[in-house]
Amino acid sequence: MNKVPLTVRGAQKLREELQQLKTVDRPTVIEAIATAREHGDLKENAEYHAAREQQSFIEGRIQEIEGKLSNAEIIDVAKLDTGGRVVFGATVDLADEETGDEITYQIVGEDEADIKARLISVTSPIARALIGKNIGDIATVMAPGGEKEYEILDVRYV
Repeated sequence: MNKVPLTVRGAQKLREELQQLKTVDRPTVIEAIATAREHGDLKENAEYHAAREQQSFIEGRIQEIEGKLSNAEIIDVAKLDTGGRVVFGATVDLADEETGDEITYQIVGEDEADIKARLISVTSPIARALIGKNIGDIATVMAPGGEKEYEILDVRYV
Protein backbone atom coordinates (compact mmCIF):
# COMPACT_ATOMS: atom_id res chain seq x y z
CA MET A 1 0.00 0.00 0.00
CA ASN A 2 1.19 3.52 -0.75
CA LYS A 3 2.40 5.76 2.04
CA VAL A 4 -0.06 8.53 2.88
CA PRO A 5 1.41 11.93 3.82
CA LEU A 6 0.41 13.21 7.26
CA THR A 7 1.63 16.16 9.27
CA VAL A 8 2.92 15.64 12.81
CA ARG A 9 -0.18 17.43 14.14
CA GLY A 10 -2.47 15.22 12.04
CA ALA A 11 -0.77 12.04 13.26
CA GLN A 12 -1.07 13.25 16.86
CA LYS A 13 -4.80 13.91 16.44
CA LEU A 14 -5.30 10.39 15.08
CA ARG A 15 -3.31 8.90 17.97
CA GLU A 16 -5.42 10.86 20.47
CA GLU A 17 -8.64 9.66 18.85
CA LEU A 18 -7.34 6.08 18.90
CA GLN A 19 -6.45 6.40 22.59
CA GLN A 20 -9.95 7.76 23.35
CA LEU A 21 -11.60 4.92 21.44
CA LYS A 22 -9.54 2.20 23.12
CA THR A 23 -9.48 3.49 26.70
CA VAL A 24 -12.84 5.25 27.08
CA ASP A 25 -15.34 4.47 24.31
CA ARG A 26 -14.66 0.74 23.93
CA PRO A 27 -14.93 -0.05 27.68
CA THR A 28 -18.08 2.11 27.95
CA VAL A 29 -19.84 0.26 25.13
CA ILE A 30 -18.77 -3.14 26.50
CA GLU A 31 -20.32 -2.16 29.82
CA ALA A 32 -23.50 -1.00 28.04
CA ILE A 33 -23.75 -4.36 26.26
CA ALA A 34 -23.35 -6.24 29.55
CA THR A 35 -26.03 -4.09 31.19
CA ALA A 36 -28.41 -4.59 28.27
CA ARG A 37 -27.87 -8.37 28.40
CA GLU A 38 -29.03 -8.37 32.00
CA HIS A 39 -32.40 -7.03 30.86
CA GLY A 40 -33.30 -10.35 29.27
CA ASP A 41 -34.54 -11.19 25.77
CA LEU A 42 -31.92 -9.87 23.34
CA LYS A 43 -34.14 -10.13 20.23
CA GLU A 44 -36.34 -7.25 21.32
CA ASN A 45 -33.81 -5.34 23.39
CA ALA A 46 -33.23 -1.98 21.66
CA GLU A 47 -30.48 -0.96 24.14
CA TYR A 48 -28.54 -4.13 23.34
CA HIS A 49 -28.81 -3.63 19.57
CA ALA A 50 -27.83 0.05 19.82
CA ALA A 51 -24.81 -0.83 21.98
CA ARG A 52 -23.75 -3.57 19.54
CA GLU A 53 -24.05 -1.13 16.65
CA GLN A 54 -21.94 1.42 18.54
CA GLN A 55 -19.38 -1.30 19.30
CA SER A 56 -19.19 -2.18 15.61
CA PHE A 57 -18.61 1.47 14.73
CA ILE A 58 -15.87 1.85 17.38
CA GLU A 59 -14.06 -1.32 16.31
CA GLY A 60 -14.24 -0.24 12.66
CA ARG A 61 -12.89 3.21 13.46
CA ILE A 62 -10.04 1.69 15.54
CA GLN A 63 -9.05 -0.50 12.58
CA GLU A 64 -9.31 2.45 10.19
CA ILE A 65 -7.07 4.69 12.34
CA GLU A 66 -4.53 1.92 12.96
CA GLY A 67 -4.39 1.32 9.19
CA LYS A 68 -3.92 5.01 8.44
CA LEU A 69 -1.14 5.36 11.01
CA SER A 70 0.65 2.25 9.78
CA ASN A 71 0.60 3.58 6.20
CA ALA A 72 1.40 7.17 7.13
CA GLU A 73 4.49 9.03 6.10
CA ILE A 74 4.68 11.57 8.90
CA ILE A 75 6.25 14.79 7.68
CA ASP A 76 7.56 17.31 10.20
CA VAL A 77 6.99 20.60 8.41
CA ALA A 78 9.01 22.54 10.99
CA LYS A 79 12.13 20.71 9.74
CA LEU A 80 11.47 21.57 6.11
CA ASP A 81 13.21 24.44 4.43
CA THR A 82 12.79 24.43 0.71
CA GLY A 83 13.72 28.05 0.15
CA GLY A 84 10.21 29.40 -0.10
CA ARG A 85 8.90 26.67 -2.39
CA VAL A 86 5.39 25.35 -1.67
CA VAL A 87 5.48 21.70 -0.54
CA PHE A 88 3.28 19.37 1.50
CA GLY A 89 2.74 20.81 4.98
CA ALA A 90 3.58 24.39 4.01
CA THR A 91 1.40 27.27 5.16
CA VAL A 92 0.82 29.60 2.23
CA ASP A 93 -0.40 33.21 2.22
CA LEU A 94 -2.21 34.04 -1.02
CA ALA A 95 -3.71 37.11 -2.65
CA ASP A 96 -6.59 36.72 -5.08
CA GLU A 97 -5.39 38.45 -8.27
CA GLU A 98 -8.90 39.61 -9.14
CA THR A 99 -10.14 40.96 -5.78
CA GLY A 100 -6.93 41.45 -3.81
CA ASP A 101 -8.40 39.42 -0.92
CA GLU A 102 -5.79 37.59 1.11
CA ILE A 103 -6.19 34.08 2.48
CA THR A 104 -3.94 31.56 4.22
CA TYR A 105 -4.00 27.79 3.74
CA GLN A 106 -1.94 24.91 5.04
CA ILE A 107 -1.52 21.94 2.70
CA VAL A 108 -2.20 18.73 4.65
CA GLY A 109 -3.11 15.08 4.11
CA GLU A 110 -6.61 14.09 3.03
CA ASP A 111 -7.59 12.95 6.54
CA GLU A 112 -6.58 16.28 8.07
CA ALA A 113 -8.33 18.54 5.57
CA ASP A 114 -10.80 21.00 7.09
CA ILE A 115 -11.64 23.98 4.90
CA LYS A 116 -13.13 25.92 7.84
CA ALA A 117 -9.77 25.67 9.62
CA ARG A 118 -8.00 26.60 6.34
CA LEU A 119 -6.46 23.13 6.05
CA ILE A 120 -6.62 21.96 2.44
CA SER A 121 -5.96 18.48 1.12
CA VAL A 122 -2.79 17.93 -0.88
CA THR A 123 -5.06 16.45 -3.58
CA SER A 124 -7.33 19.52 -3.83
CA PRO A 125 -7.19 21.65 -7.00
CA ILE A 126 -5.77 24.66 -5.14
CA ALA A 127 -3.02 22.61 -3.44
CA ARG A 128 -2.08 20.96 -6.73
CA ALA A 129 -1.81 24.41 -8.31
CA LEU A 130 0.40 25.67 -5.47
CA ILE A 131 2.83 22.74 -5.06
CA GLY A 132 6.26 23.56 -6.47
CA LYS A 133 5.63 27.29 -6.78
CA ASN A 134 7.68 29.98 -5.02
CA ILE A 135 6.96 33.29 -3.30
CA GLY A 136 5.87 35.81 -5.92
CA ASP A 137 4.62 33.17 -8.37
CA ILE A 138 1.06 33.15 -9.69
CA ALA A 139 -0.91 29.91 -9.23
CA THR A 140 -3.82 29.28 -11.58
CA VAL A 141 -6.57 27.18 -10.02
CA MET A 142 -9.33 25.52 -12.01
CA ALA A 143 -12.34 26.25 -9.80
CA PRO A 144 -15.96 25.27 -10.50
CA GLY A 145 -16.66 28.92 -11.39
CA GLY A 146 -13.72 29.11 -13.80
CA GLU A 147 -10.01 29.92 -13.46
CA LYS A 148 -8.81 31.82 -10.41
CA GLU A 149 -5.34 33.23 -10.01
CA TYR A 150 -3.53 33.66 -6.71
CA GLU A 151 -0.20 35.33 -6.02
CA ILE A 152 1.91 33.54 -3.42
CA LEU A 153 2.79 36.17 -0.79
CA ASP A 154 4.56 33.99 1.76
CA VAL A 155 5.39 30.35 2.52
CA ARG A 156 6.00 29.11 6.06
CA TYR A 157 6.87 25.72 7.48
CA VAL A 158 5.33 25.63 10.98
